Amino acid sequence: MSSTKLGHVHLKVHDLERAVAFYTRFFDLRETERVADHYSFLTSDGCHHEIALQHVGPEAPVPPPTSTGLYHVAFEVPTRRAFAEAYAALVGANVSVATVDHLISWAMYFDDPDGNGLEIYWDTRHEPGGRDLWHGENHPLPVATILRALRET
Repeated sequence: MSSTKLGHVHLKVHDLERAVAFYTRFFDLRETERVADHYSFLTSDGCHHEIALQHVGPEAPVPPPTSTGLYHVAFEVPTRRAFAEAYAALVGANVSVATVDHLISWAMYFDDPDGNGLEIYWDTRHEPGGRDLWHGENHPLPVATILRALRET
């Protein structure tokens, strides 16, 4: 098989307008196309879409947490400060966020309004104390440590 790369993620949502508002607010994505009230396509880099949102209606069942399927979609930010800004924006909007230091990255985990798992992370492998491989390690990432990055230049 030739070289591949992830093209996009397609998520099913209960409320298309709510989902578009969430993803454009917290991920700096913009809508490139809307197909009636059925689909919205969002991008950050000029391609047609990185995220496809499909409206399935408010009655659509939510998969049980222990079922198979998508665990989360991860978005990388380029700096410690960008990570802290994303954290502050989410918490400021009353989104429940769990943080962890994986030693290869700082990560925050949360759900979109439809319960789809999301992650925002900053790659720390090339930072002092960063590691090349994860080895399954999860350490606390204190809020004070995250917010300190907002005061750094």
